[in-house]
Amino acid sequence: MAVEEIPPKSDVAPTSPFSAADVLGVLREGGWISRDAPPEQNAWCERAAFLLGPQAADREALSGLLRLAFEYDAARAMASFEAHAVMTRYAARDVIRLLARLVLDGEPCTPERFKEIVTALKEGLDLGGREVLQPLRLALVGRAGGGELDRVILLIDATAAAGFTPAVKTVRERMIEFCSALD
Repeated sequence: MAVEEIPPKSDVAPTSPFSAADVLGVLREGGWISRDAPPEQNAWCERAAFLLGPQAADREALSGLLRLAFEYDAARAMASFEAHAVMTRYAARDVIRLLARLVLDGEPCTPERFKEIVTALKEGLDLGGREVLQPLRLALVGRAGGGELDRVILLIDATAAAGFTPAVKTVRERMIEFCSALD
């Protein structure tokens, strides 16, 4: 039996097939913006294209990822089969309790803060990545899934700060709503 080799990780970030103009177009189509974007929203669109573009196979996938940054309903997320599957896993509620303390006591969720949170969860609960990340993603994005959701999480507080209307729920607000939706 042949052993399949795993290619080494590249230090070069994948390039995005989408530009800030593509993101802006998706935002207009989704009804998240209806006018010309001010400079802070244009900067946000560039960052969104950089973070989410390589994760999206097509414009529809990009729209789906952007929707997760703009729309959040914890009660609807908790009603899904996926949520029940995640929340019945070992230590999922422990992750949520510690995550809530870290998010509610902390600053906006920047890449550095996100790394700190994930590290604190893994070390504080002595858990692996999947055991930590699945409940975290469910709580903050409303879905369990892969690493593309982590990139959405990195955009949430920046989305709120960019002044989009209607207002976007911050990571802190999402955590409060998620904890309220738990039974």
